[in-house]
Amino acid sequence: MERTGVLDMMGSFNLYGMRSAGTLAAAIKRKHEPQRFVGDLLKAAISEKQARSTVAKLPLAKDIDDFAFKNAPINEGPMRDLAGGGFIAQQRNVVLVGGTGTGKTHLALVIARSCIRAGSRGRFFTTVDLVNQLEAEGRAGRQDGSPTISPASTS
Repeated sequence: MERTGVLDMMGSFNLYGMRSAGTLAAAIKRKHEPQRFVGDLLKAAISEKQARSTVAKLPLAKDIDDFAFKNAPINEGPMRDLAGGGFIAQQRNVVLVGGTGTGKTHLALVIARSCIRAGSRGRFFTTVDLVNQLEAEGRAGRQDGSPTISPASTS
């Protein structure tokens, strides 16, 4: 099979990390063993997927150490526990509720980013975005396809 055909098939399976890494060309040029070649392709796909999931849906890079707990009516301990991701293993949800400017979005981003770094999947929605998406799915008759949210913001 031609190189372009292989690259096209990688694209059809959304294996963009494999496709763009240059691994195919390097393996052919260096005459790598099949096990090494496949391993390099899989590593490229995993790296690309991790990078995409960490950056794509989270609007801002936030860290728990950036949050000013001293100036907010929020207990630091429970927030650090949530950032540890234990609620995921317990199959529990996190909903942040509070007034404007209390830090809900910042903390939601902190929790999501921390959990994604630890290997979980996550997606950030503002309440407005989530309601709009659910309404659109309802109009389209796809009410059973509600999105998975882990963790989310109530901003």
